[in-house]
Amino acid sequence: MATKKRKRSALKRIRQTQRRTTVKTIGRSAARTAVRTAREAIAKGGEAAADVIAAAASALDRAAKRGAIHKNSARRRRSRIAKASSKAKKKG
Repeated sequence: MATKKRKRSALKRIRQTQRRTTVKTIGRSAARTAVRTAREAIAKGGEAAADVIAAAASALDRAAKRGAIHKNSARRRRSRIAKASSKAKKKG
């Protein structure tokens, strides 16, 4: 069976989907990495943790804005990082 000829509009949709997928994947990955580094910084403690936590919050917000993750998911993750940071400050 021969391959089906695709319409121009279908080809355009394929290009759009590929572009969107790469952008969202990059944003999601950046958010995950930022959260991981924030958790590590909280575990170590120190003064630099605040900057890393702010960077993680920013990365989560950017990912939510792009639609890479849901906005409530971003808010929940931000909240959990802040909570962990507060708990670590009280403890140490």
